[in-house]
Amino acid sequence: MARMTPRSCAVALVAILIAGNAAAADAPAKRSAAHPNLSGYWWLSAKIPEDKKLMQRLPANTVVLADTGAAEFPRGEYGGLKLKPAAVAAADKWNPRDDMSLSNACKPPSIVYAMQGPFPMEIYQGTELIIIKLEYFDIMRVVFMDGRKPDATTPDSKSGFSVGHWEGDTLVVDTTHLEAATITNNGLSHSNKVHVIERFRVSEDGSELHSTQEFEDPLVLDNRGARFIAWKKKTGDHVYPYECDPTFALEYQKQEGGKQ
Repeated sequence: MARMTPRSCAVALVAILIAGNAAAADAPAKRSAAHPNLSGYWWLSAKIPEDKKLMQRLPANTVVLADTGAAEFPRGEYGGLKLKPAAVAAADKWNPRDDMSLSNACKPPSIVYAMQGPFPMEIYQGTELIIIKLEYFDIMRVVFMDGRKPDATTPDSKSGFSVGHWEGDTLVVDTTHLEAATITNNGLSHSNKVHVIERFRVSEDGSELHSTQEFEDPLVLDNRGARFIAWKKKTGDHVYPYECDPTFALEYQKQEGGKQ
């Protein structure tokens, strides 16, 4: 019998969790005496009103960005975020053509930007792990529910290191170890010192998933940013491979060249 490595064990554990929760994914995400069931296929919706209970949990000195979904801030607009001088200088130098190159067009963002993107996600909820599978750039998140902490060898990544716990009917996810990446897709990027706290709760009838995403970055921001993000549940569907093709950047470059 082949010996299983730690990596193959982890992959097998995720596969077992997903298979074991396949039936639960289509079940209503109704509240129970224990914890709500967040499993299922969720489609981003910008039409869902803000969840007052979640919004009241946002700390002072926090600005809520109004760019969830397909909305984008214009150049120089950061939704009320207070940038440090170095961040302003870096944003001023940003050129969107650099992003639309063959080498950069398919670079994934971090979860700071990806979670609010106009794409669906699937959640598979276990007791020790919660898996969040995004269609956007095929990002796979693992939320550890067993209290473990990152150590000195934990690498930075676009999904980071996430630890979760329950506060009543609300799942709280704390994420660190994120690679530097965009915040607002207009030149403003966070550093690898960004700290993200998310809160997730389902609606009373289980048809909606509401969340807030808070982030702070001591190297980039003088205040805290937040987004309200919400999804509608849809049964019998799944996320599909993102299959980013960098050659679409060539068409962009062609169109931009024609404008000159």
